[in-house]
Amino acid sequence: MLPVALVCLALLVLTTIIHYEALRGLAVLLPEMRIKPRARLIVVILVAFVAHLIEIGLYALAIYGLVRFGGLGTLGDSSRFSLDVSLYFSAETYTSLGYGDVVPGGALRLLAGVEALNGLLLIGWSASYTYIAMERFWSAEK
Repeated sequence: MLPVALVCLALLVLTTIIHYEALRGLAVLLPEMRIKPRARLIVVILVAFVAHLIEIGLYALAIYGLVRFGGLGTLGDSSRFSLDVSLYFSAETYTSLGYGDVVPGGALRLLAGVEALNGLLLIGWSASYTYIAMERFWSAEK
């Protein structure tokens, strides 16, 4: 359980840094962009989306490594386990979608819970940033 907890902590720190840098980069670059306010909002959405994809990918790689090389849990049917399954499960968990067709076992359940909470926080952070950007750029379009 301790190795999984340490991986969880590392992923929390890494995904928070990635998200911070993505949003901070937007805050610096957006005012300098010579594009319409509407296009700036599209840039905000795309950058946030890419940040989330990277974060989901990091969780998927961690899940894959913990199961395949660490033997620290299971993910669904072991005969069908692959990086694709890890990526699918990670996206499903990060977004709190929770179909339940791929279920973690063992210590991997801790990582799934942490990923869901982390995803909720980071998605909320993106939503609040998007709201602020919309307020700023929509009023500029008048």
